[in-house]
Amino acid sequence: MDLKEIQNLIKFVAKSGASEVKLEMEDVKITIRTTSEDNKETTIVQQIPLGSAVPAAQPVTQVQTTSPVATADTPAATKEEDNSKYITIKSPIIGTLYRKPSPDKPTFVEVGDTIKEGDVLCIIEAMKLFNEIESEVSGKIVKILTDDNSPVEFDQPLFLIDPS
Repeated sequence: MDLKEIQNLIKFVAKSGASEVKLEMEDVKITIRTTSEDNKETTIVQQIPLGSAVPAAQPVTQVQTTSPVATADTPAATKEEDNSKYITIKSPIIGTLYRKPSPDKPTFVEVGDTIKEGDVLCIIEAMKLFNEIESEVSGKIVKILTDDNSPVEFDQPLFLIDPS
């Protein structure tokens, strides 16, 4: 099982709402746990030595699902409704996010800044290449969801923009 397959499995488990998934194969054990408080994922991947006796006919997949209980009165439900009117700018690649063009320069954007389509929001470095991330919409920066000089994943939310 390669890294891409493991990442896809993690995304699938996170979207499914399962709280824990265990998968054992001939040479790999994977346990994915999600917690409802912070929506964090824990992934444990163990390589089993090739000489160990693991029956090939006994792959174990265990899924425990929990249904989240949310009412319209909870703050989390209200917060999600408030964010629905905003546009989320997501990372198009995996890499390291930089909010400044260089360490001695000011940041590209701050919360409250008005931007237009094509404005540079940040830079993501991937494999020694610096990729400018431009806004696809005009509006106002409502929230910055990542820190400067932090790793980002593909499709990770970076900015919330109010298009009005």
